Amino acid sequence: MPDSNPTAPVVERHGPLQLAGRVFYPVVTLILALVVATMIWPKSMSAVFNVLLADIVHYFGWYYIFICAGFIGFCIWVGCSRFGALRLGPDDSRPEFSRFSWYTMLFSAGIGIGVIFYGTAEPVAHYHHAPRQMASETVAAARYAIQLTWMEWGAGAFAIYIIVGLALGFATHRRGRPLAIRWGLEPLLGRWVHGWIGDLIDIVAIIGTVFGLATSLGLGVIQINTGLQYLGIAHSSLDLRITIIALISLAAGVSVLSGLSRGIKWLSNLNILLAAMLLAFVFVFGPTVFLLKALTASFGYYFQHILQTSFETDFATGSDKWQSYWTVFFWAWWIAWGPFVGTFLARISRGRTVREFALGVLCIPTLGIFLWFGTMGWAALHREMFGAGGLGDVATQQVVFDYLGGLPFPTISSILAIVLIVTFFVTSADSGAFVVAVLSTGGLTRPPVSTRAFWVLLQGLVSIALAIAGGLSALQTASLVGGLPFSIVMILMCVAVVKSMQRELTLAEQARAYAHAPGVNTGG
Repeated sequence: MPDSNPTAPVVERHGPLQLAGRVFYPVVTLILALVVATMIWPKSMSAVFNVLLADIVHYFGWYYIFICAGFIGFCIWVGCSRFGALRLGPDDSRPEFSRFSWYTMLFSAGIGIGVIFYGTAEPVAHYHHAPRQMASETVAAARYAIQLTWMEWGAGAFAIYIIVGLALGFATHRRGRPLAIRWGLEPLLGRWVHGWIGDLIDIVAIIGTVFGLATSLGLGVIQINTGLQYLGIAHSSLDLRITIIALISLAAGVSVLSGLSRGIKWLSNLNILLAAMLLAFVFVFGPTVFLLKALTASFGYYFQHILQTSFETDFATGSDKWQSYWTVFFWAWWIAWGPFVGTFLARISRGRTVREFALGVLCIPTLGIFLWFGTMGWAALHREMFGAGGLGDVATQQVVFDYLGGLPFPTISSILAIVLIVTFFVTSADSGAFVVAVLSTGGLTRPPVSTRAFWVLLQGLVSIALAIAGGLSALQTASLVGGLPFSIVMILMCVAVVKSMQRELTLAEQARAYAHAPGVNTGG
């Protein structure tokens, strides 16, 4: 059982060798073993993981859809409940970061490069290849395309992050526990979190984070390479991709070593400002009036159909192929990223109330997703529906550059998009390295510089190795497979955090009752 006094602080020790050693060394060994195996047998490893992912989608696709909708409901309930007034920290604690910096950091870490990659490509793909026997290349297909992107990139992703962040933030900032995944389950597991079960939870979380970041870094570099080739600056080549990975890793290292309040915070602020500039450019030089009309109509369509869409499965088609590429893929991907983003959110959210954390993280970034995907998606769809078309015939990573090429000042806007891709990736890489350093040191909120530098270097080397061997897709699929067991951890976290908050409210009520009891001297 947990300690009888749940608010008793656990003092952080710099270099908790026993705990860190039981997590750090198995993690490094397993990462190197999987990377080497993927480099030697990339096709075989990819085939194995693809079979596992296909089976997970077939047998558990309904489960992913159901629990992700449930996670959204849980976050809304917690934020609106009597728990909302509790703080992630002592009652007199206040936030370390301004709201603007807080939102930019959580958005950059939680979504990052995906908004550039999929902002135009995914709506175009749904429009040309409409799901569930819907007629493609119709107004209905365009409406549904935006609806799907809003659902897959919005509240569902951030609800997953909220649950992990809330459990860890409450354990760390309110109860003084180390910032590690295991401690979010202490109200349920009690002293078991000190043993091999806790070690296993942290090991799985670190491996999933490293592989997720490494594959995203590799895939994003492909998009940067595509943009440079589109502008005629450089031809696509393996040497160029390796150089880009090395430079991004170097920039991430400088950022993560400068700390949260400098490098990561300022890079996140820069990300949002650059994204706002690109969004404004498309809005002004694109079909402005059409975008205003389409966005207005899409909000109504979204809220009318969101409940149905959130629980939609492919039971009537007899095939899981579409959902394995899209909805279930995204749910598995967000869950796989849950340990990374949730831990990072917990670290930067000390002093926030539960209500602000649950509802703020759920609503504000989701609104940003609506604006980004609504503007970029409808702008690309306008070209497909009423203009030159052709975006459905190019590679996914090139769609955004092809669309910008049809607007005024294409070179400037394309360079802005490339810079935005780079800054988003540097932010994801440095915040990811920071989180892995926290977890591998047993939960130190300020891990040693050498540990942070090690994980930045390892992320870059893993990405380079897999780029050379062509094994990025294998480890990306492995990350998605790892999301299934972690989803069970998340369900347990929901129970654990409610149990912990109930205890806090009970203690507070007992303290107030004692203070107002007859005969109690409260005077000075």
